[in-house]
Amino acid sequence: MAAERNRGTPAQYIPELAGVDVGQFGLAVNLGDRCLRAGDAETAFSVQSISKVFTLTLAMARMGDGLLTRLGCEPSGDPFNSIVQL
Repeated sequence: MAAERNRGTPAQYIPELAGVDVGQFGLAVNLGDRCLRAGDAETAFSVQSISKVFTLTLAMARMGDGLLTRLGCEPSGDPFNSIVQL
């Protein structure tokens, strides 16, 4: 969508995001025996909050679906990077 280009700005209070070129876009798909790449796929980037999904996936692999009973949907009031609720 051309009309959606250049909307918003990266969070300036997070150093890793403050200097990001918002014009970058990359995609990589791992097919097991090969990896297809397009755009800026070779550019290193900060994963920020998506890292929580990776960590949760690893924890669930170890603990099973029962781990989800300990997770809620309401804000905890703890800092964004806290694992206290886990």
